[in-house]
Amino acid sequence: MPRVMFTISYGVKPEMREQYLELARQMKEHLTTVGKKDYSVFEVKGKRNQFTEVFITNSIEDYDALEDNQDEKTESLVRRLEEFVDDEGMKYGTIIEAI
Repeated sequence: MPRVMFTISYGVKPEMREQYLELARQMKEHLTTVGKKDYSVFEVKGKRNQFTEVFITNSIEDYDALEDNQDEKTESLVRRLEEFVDDEGMKYGTIIEAI
């Protein structure tokens, strides 16, 4: 079964960087410990305040179930994230393992 990488890329308002980083820490802790997700947050090299969240699932079925298995805290954290994102918004990508 091919693995799937799901990415969410966005810019963070510069004045909200520190609050965003704290929220990102909370999201990572919750999603990896409680949610048992393979989840990371990266900052783009050379582009301050440009971040990409990465989820890796072990199958297309696990990918399809990502949103179905959200608890209340996850939903709350995701809602809070929206206040930090700049006017460019979020860009989503889904990559399926080829070999």
